[in-house]
Amino acid sequence: MVKSLEEKLQQSKSAAHMLQNAQTGAFEFPVQSMWSNLIDEAQAWRKSAILFDQSFHMTELHIKGPDTRRLLSDFSINDFSKFGANKAKQIVCCNRDGFLISDAIIFGYGPDEALVVGRPVVPNWLQYNAEVGDYDVEVAIDHLRGYDPTNLRPHYRFEVQGPRAMEILEEVNEGGPLTTRFFAMGDIVIAGCAAKTLVHAMGGATGLEIWGPFADKAKVEQRLVEVGRKYGMLRGGGRAYGITAAESGWFAAPLPAIYDGDDMRPYREWLTEYHFEGFCSAGGSFQPDDVRDYYLTPYDLDYDRLIHWDHQFLGREALRAMKDRKHRKKVTLVWDKEDVLKVFASLLEPGEMAMWMDMPSSDYAIHPYDRVEQNGRLVGISGYPLYSANERAWLSVSLVDPEVAAPGTQLSLIWGEPDGGTDKPSVHRHRQVTIGCEAQPWPIDEAVRKDYRAQA
Repeated sequence: MVKSLEEKLQQSKSAAHMLQNAQTGAFEFPVQSMWSNLIDEAQAWRKSAILFDQSFHMTELHIKGPDTRRLLSDFSINDFSKFGANKAKQIVCCNRDGFLISDAIIFGYGPDEALVVGRPVVPNWLQYNAEVGDYDVEVAIDHLRGYDPTNLRPHYRFEVQGPRAMEILEEVNEGGPLTTRFFAMGDIVIAGCAAKTLVHAMGGATGLEIWGPFADKAKVEQRLVEVGRKYGMLRGGGRAYGITAAESGWFAAPLPAIYDGDDMRPYREWLTEYHFEGFCSAGGSFQPDDVRDYYLTPYDLDYDRLIHWDHQFLGREALRAMKDRKHRKKVTLVWDKEDVLKVFASLLEPGEMAMWMDMPSSDYAIHPYDRVEQNGRLVGISGYPLYSANERAWLSVSLVDPEVAAPGTQLSLIWGEPDGGTDKPSVHRHRQVTIGCEAQPWPIDEAVRKDYRAQA
């Protein structure tokens, strides 16, 4: 019998303990891991161009009906008063207490039709509220099923990024002028197939996201590869794809603030153990007893710039009440080279090893949270550590107290879980180590930062 998330929580020691010991490891992108080699693929979006296949790892929620904008407005901090055809947003949803549920990308197909794409959290939340609320909408969700090779998604989705991306896209385009304004949707025709485009600078690089009917995937892919070859474009695999989040400064996987509270109980009863929220895991050196200590706010993630106060939405009053409080700041942590080398050296030495650092992404849970300290005091949390061939360094996007967020501030990150590790199968017995870090801005690359932040 399938359990609800609420039933699973009731049978657990606590929500935090359940997540910390979940039997799920790191999220793996369900595409070919590499097409050439990791270094060339990881550097392609800075040197020439990269083609990523995003067709399989995201959930899609299609919403249609006269109450589409009202549903979106009621459950997100964003303004949807002028939302419509060919408009896109980063949609951010919070719970009643102002803590983040998650973010996703929403595409406007018309005044009463939208597509929400991203990790399953926001699509699940909106589907639930559409079904239980008084909204005249129809919703259809295509759950993340990337591990099923027979799965035909509603859409293929490609990303072409890099300094030569627009040259490639201009050459393959058989339609009208391409839209290049940040977060604007447009149209393209490739190999006779009409498709939509979005400008959102993944990894901080120039280019477009392209999507269309899945039946057109092979023809579009073949044409992109054929033309891209002339410009030095490489195909990017799942391993290189994970690097883009840290290089662009995106905190990719905040734990959704749904695991406690009576107001969220009906939602937890609706979710099952097979939903993403029902099987996801939390890992890292930050191991609180109270699940609420994992929760983040839009202020922590620099999403407060997206809050529009002139509409009623879930969490509005709580967010307004915390507006003038101290909030964490997002930074890129650059890890000390010698301390990283000590972690790898421990694999070759007798005695207890440090926690294994996979390359390029060394996360080992769906929601990685590591402690960031200064002089032994907790000053923040860090997520998704990875190796950047572009920066020749290990990086992580981190949320730290404002007084330690200035570029150049020296901090420490605790690598590995306490007491030798939790019961996740992705964790071997290990000892914790301290890694020195330096706070730097996001995105980490100065040229990318000036262009990307200016658009955002």
